[in-house]
Amino acid sequence: MSSLPVIVGFGGFNAAGRSSFHHAYKRMVIESLPASECQETMLGLATMMKLVRFEAGSYTDTNGQSFNAAEVIESFSEQILSSTLIRKIEKSHFDVDAVHWQKNITMRSPDKQGICFELNRKQLPDPLPPSWQLSDIDKENVKIEIFGDVEFKTDSYRECPVKVAGQLPSGFNPADHYNARFHPRALQMAIMGASDAIRSLGIEWKTVVDAVKPDEIGVYASNAMSQLDENGFGGMLQSRLKGGRVSTKQCPLGLNTMPADFVNAYVLGSVGHTSAIVGACASFLYNLRAAIEDISNGKRRVAVVGNAEAPILPEIIDGYATMGALASEDNLKRLDKTDSVDHRRASRPFGENCGFTIAESTQYVVLMDDALALELGADIHGAVSDVFINADGYKKSISAPGPGNYITMAKAVSAARAIVGDESLRKRSFIQAHGSSTPANRITESRIFHEIAKVFDIQNWPVTAAKAYLGHPLSPASAEQLMVSLGVFKYGLIPGIKTIDKVADDVFDERLNISITDIDKGAGNIDVAFLNSKGFGGNNATATMLSPQVVDTMLAKRYSEEEMVDYKSRREQVRQNAKAYDTAATQGNFDTIYHFGQDLIDENDIQMTDKEMRIPGFANPIDLSMTNRFKDMT
Repeated sequence: MSSLPVIVGFGGFNAAGRSSFHHAYKRMVIESLPASECQETMLGLATMMKLVRFEAGSYTDTNGQSFNAAEVIESFSEQILSSTLIRKIEKSHFDVDAVHWQKNITMRSPDKQGICFELNRKQLPDPLPPSWQLSDIDKENVKIEIFGDVEFKTDSYRECPVKVAGQLPSGFNPADHYNARFHPRALQMAIMGASDAIRSLGIEWKTVVDAVKPDEIGVYASNAMSQLDENGFGGMLQSRLKGGRVSTKQCPLGLNTMPADFVNAYVLGSVGHTSAIVGACASFLYNLRAAIEDISNGKRRVAVVGNAEAPILPEIIDGYATMGALASEDNLKRLDKTDSVDHRRASRPFGENCGFTIAESTQYVVLMDDALALELGADIHGAVSDVFINADGYKKSISAPGPGNYITMAKAVSAARAIVGDESLRKRSFIQAHGSSTPANRITESRIFHEIAKVFDIQNWPVTAAKAYLGHPLSPASAEQLMVSLGVFKYGLIPGIKTIDKVADDVFDERLNISITDIDKGAGNIDVAFLNSKGFGGNNATATMLSPQVVDTMLAKRYSEEEMVDYKSRREQVRQNAKAYDTAATQGNFDTIYHFGQDLIDENDIQMTDKEMRIPGFANPIDLSMTNRFKDMT
């Protein structure tokens, strides 16, 4: 009997705000929500963006003026809405209108007498170029004469052809919420995202740890682009060219395993399983598959799965833009036949488009097996039954789509049908498209959905694409699909693709419902979400995600009525605890978990026999009584 991997906690931060308790999702569908549902999300964004702070029961702005909740929304709603989601890249990242670079110049003397200048002796290159002639001025300075042409690099600035990205809400800086210690931005975000997910549990992490064996906990996380900013690989690789020195942190903190390593070392203090799988833009689903397989077969009882990516850097944008993958200013103007760009509408899945919009994001989810979730009274938000991964076979272009996604999508749909039946599949499921906003994607991905809909006799299949709101954060892209799906399960609103005027003529939408407005299915009326992801190199993955209503039905068949009543009784306190965190976070207090150098394990205190190992600080031992898995061969 397989354990069901259920979702008991989720959190993170992206261009729409905080993911836990559906706040980022609600920012995406805010036009379709009742005012009462919008208020907390707007207040949370106001405090996150430092427009106001909450003290002694009221809100105060930077000038000391006091506001009640309604006044905050009235005063700052326009600023909140314009400073979230996709927008022009802000100068807190870099100045897109004046990006620093070095221009190569050749200097030559007009009178052919040589170029002459003075230099501090300490600044002399070693060895001295053969065309340089030195004469002493004093003990500290020398005169240089150079005969012939001289190559120099000098500071220069130019416009970035791509000026738009999905950015964290303006004014929100992860480093402000814990002692960041020169951490690269992606790792700051990893700490914040994982902490938000753990806090959302409503269960103290120590309680979870004490309920299982230490090696029954796993962390599965990574990023695709590593850490390429100044505090990671970027600074390390640039140091020689800039005449600087590599720091002791840049190399290790640049590794793409760090979104897992930081969570183990500073958030959870875990000695359990750790994994960092990279599959380009499908990386989250690669990690999710490893986690659910380990939970299903009993190797793991708890899994923390996620990604953190901070790619809004000139160098990364240069790389993708040179490939023609990003939506540039010129192409957006050409597309709209205008001299100005509506940056909010840069990402246009399944519409007339010209490239994807890069973004930053951190997203983490906590999974448990169903038995542990019931034992602890965890709030179950859904489940992931399957993730399928397939490659494309032989390829002409490493970035071009291929047949692998047909396989993953068809398997995911078939797996869902086996669990929920044909009626739920046809009437109560929807698709979270990869929806990268490239002309090739809108044709190829829609055709896959169309062909599979024909085979499974599905009509009017709802399709949404989170990238229209959030941009493409690379490795966490499918994690954002999961977060949005949890919101859809709860509220019944499938976000429309509001950045397009209509579906492009070459899209295969005969059997699909690609709406430009939110689709209201009603709360509790969606059973299944399909998370589809396509990554460079043929990294195709599709996940089958089950709603909490479906999970409840499944649990009722596995457990007795008495066991379910007891579980729901325990769950009430957990929900109250979780709500208390949500209230505090909405007021600007994230209570970020960060344990640096605390509760270190003294290896001298490890106790071990040939049957078990006991680690200080952990209630349960690690089992060393291994059996022969290959006894039929030995």
